[in-house]
Amino acid sequence: MACIAGIVSQHGKISADCAPMLGKILNDMRHRGADNTCVRSIPDRRGVVGANEINLSPERTICSNLDEPPYFLFDGELVDDRADSGQRDIDLFIDLYDKYDQDCFSHMDGSFVCAIVEKNDEVILARDGIGARPLFYGWSGEVFHFSSEMKGLKDHVQFDIQELPPGHIYSSKKGLKSYPVFQPEVPEPGNDVMEAAAILRELMIDAVKRRMDGADAVSLSGGLDSSIVAAIAKEFNPDLKLFTGTVKQAPGPDLENAKLMADFLGLEHYVYEITDEDIEQIIPEAVWYLESFDEDCISGILSNYYVSRKVKEYSDVVLIGEGADELFGGYRMVLKNPKVKSEEQRDRLAQKLLEIAYNTALRRMDRSWMANSVVYKTPFLDSRVVAFAAKIPMKWKIHGEKQIEKYVLREAFRDMLPQQIADREKLRFAMGTGMDDVMDDIIAKKIDPKEFEHRPKAAYGLKFASFKELYYYDEFLKLFPPAYEKQTVRWDPFK
Repeated sequence: MACIAGIVSQHGKISADCAPMLGKILNDMRHRGADNTCVRSIPDRRGVVGANEINLSPERTICSNLDEPPYFLFDGELVDDRADSGQRDIDLFIDLYDKYDQDCFSHMDGSFVCAIVEKNDEVILARDGIGARPLFYGWSGEVFHFSSEMKGLKDHVQFDIQELPPGHIYSSKKGLKSYPVFQPEVPEPGNDVMEAAAILRELMIDAVKRRMDGADAVSLSGGLDSSIVAAIAKEFNPDLKLFTGTVKQAPGPDLENAKLMADFLGLEHYVYEITDEDIEQIIPEAVWYLESFDEDCISGILSNYYVSRKVKEYSDVVLIGEGADELFGGYRMVLKNPKVKSEEQRDRLAQKLLEIAYNTALRRMDRSWMANSVVYKTPFLDSRVVAFAAKIPMKWKIHGEKQIEKYVLREAFRDMLPQQIADREKLRFAMGTGMDDVMDDIIAKKIDPKEFEHRPKAAYGLKFASFKELYYYDEFLKLFPPAYEKQTVRWDPFK
């Protein structure tokens, strides 16, 4: 795991010394790689590239190859059958590029962003098809800049900053284009829901197994998804530790269910009780790490941040349950919307939920864990699980007269869960932790709620959802150039 960055001229020498500039960029993202920093100046003062790294083993993590051009920078994790070969992800990436050139990204199975700087100074950026890991870019005159987080570019690209979309390549010479993302072969779901559930179970168990290297912690909300991950992971690591966050003043239903699941598995369970003081202190930092003022994402990162900080005391790697809602019909309030009148429309909407997750739900997830240098692994976003989920009929995801969400997933793991967990209805993360119940009171002490009536929208037109979001926006403008607010995206699959 790492963060990557670069400053590369597209027309000869750069007048200033770029090394200190890149050092500042990497320092602003130190949380994404607190163990090592590597920097390489491009000959003839044409630029500089570098990365921060997190070590996940006694040996140093290598996320770059900067010996000679083309230079390679890589952040992420590739999944294949080389478990016993000792080959690192960066080496596999280079081998695939040597073999397939830019078509290599279609052969890369995993979660990643990467950069290649060619001999002619062309910079090639790529991002996997789901997009959990971020990458931003922009121009200052004829100098091209890129950075894992947009905070790295705030002193260099003031206006037209862009986030690389999932499943896309950007070339500093040729522009933006999509590419065919890796598509694994998976079975057909069969003739009934229980046959599909059996296949899903095998794929999920394998997805967790593939991600167990170094993972001895699970973020346990007490919901269905994280409980499934914990139950599977225990089979591979009986010393697994579980971590839950709750608001001390108003604990939500997550804590009760998390304790139930932890007792059911017989595993060590650590609970972080988030105080009002914790929340007040972390809000500016939460906006800084998240790089957004969306109130749902802020509430989510506030909860996740303290769980990740607790995990960091024990482990550098955590398994989480993110992604199941998008894949298996978990957003019931959307999928039961009266605008959606057929199964085909539900399928399209479910696909849209996955496509827009990268700068909302997955941004919140990524930033909250990486804020404390904890590497997260997401078994539900395994390419085989995603591909198989796309084949499962929607009627098996949202099932029966009661419209039970994630039905096929519940049935796949019912025997591995307490009945209360297996039948639990989906709650927003911030609602489950109790965060939603205290935020109004805390923010009302910092800003007059009536100000919302006089300032209903941001400078670039985004309407505030509440007076809380107005406060987050003011904090955002203290940290980032005004034009960066265009990167705050509202979770709306109907757009």
